[in-house]
Amino acid sequence: MNTQNKLRHLAIIMDGNRRWAKKRGLPAVAGHKQGAKTLEQVCRDVKDLGIEYLTLYAFSTENWQRSKEEVGGLMDLLREYLKNDLKELQDSNTRIIFIGERNMLDEDIVAKMNEIELKTANNSEFTICLALSYGSRQEILHAVKTAARNVKSGIIGAEDIDEKYFSGLLYTKDIPDPDMVVRTSGEQRISNYLLWQIAYSEFCFLDVLWPDFGRKELELVIENYQNRERRYGKK
Repeated sequence: MNTQNKLRHLAIIMDGNRRWAKKRGLPAVAGHKQGAKTLEQVCRDVKDLGIEYLTLYAFSTENWQRSKEEVGGLMDLLREYLKNDLKELQDSNTRIIFIGERNMLDEDIVAKMNEIELKTANNSEFTICLALSYGSRQEILHAVKTAARNVKSGIIGAEDIDEKYFSGLLYTKDIPDPDMVVRTSGEQRISNYLLWQIAYSEFCFLDVLWPDFGRKELELVIENYQNRERRYGKK
């Protein structure tokens, strides 16, 4: 094991809640509830294992196309999570930020997100980034339009736009790019997630459904990462 290869930023696509519920003859919302419990425990475990940044794909822009009943249940679950389940993390020197299209979310949810970000802004031990109503193509388009406006207004010249400048226009401008991307449920897709940021990330696809993901799987992910050689295209 390469103990010098420290995993600082872990990004997870939390997939498999609905299949977990279906296997048990339960409604989809039951799988999402169990997935939220898993999320809460994984946040604790990741922090305990010394990882500094955790980005979680909680709800994509494409998820709005699901049934009205399921989306409504997810939004109610999100309200409960923001109100209660994040309190412990807020009080443990953990910074919490949100990325995504906030204009698509209800005003009360956005207000709570803003409150949590403000309250935890000075926490420095651990950062949780929740992707809500998030799509990477939309994020990149937003950055392109911002850059175009800045050029048009004379704030910068087109020749000044480089990777560093562009990265600073993304929702993730305040955190480093992920070292490792994990997707649960056995699917091997990126699903419009952090497309710019994961250019040199390592990938790990697991057969376990998200509600069944635990400390054992997390430790295996870390060990898997530490045994890899990151080349960044240099070798």
